[in-house]
Amino acid sequence: MRKIAQTIGTTIVKIILIICCLVLIACAPTVKVESPQEPITINLNIKLDADIRVKLEEQAKKDIAANPSIF
Repeated sequence: MRKIAQTIGTTIVKIILIICCLVLIACAPTVKVESPQEPITINLNIKLDADIRVKLEEQAKKDIAANPSIF
């Protein structure tokens, strides 16, 4: 009788351990990676200053005058 009770006790412990493991596995967090519904837009607000443009034009004229054979 004692052997049967011991076997039933170990079986119950095993079942409880299995249930605990299943519960822990079921509660594991998941990471979901999805693409956004709308496309990603990047707004680059670039303002060119007129002074920089004039300096570049002057430098370009100097370079062309110094090396006319390039063009």
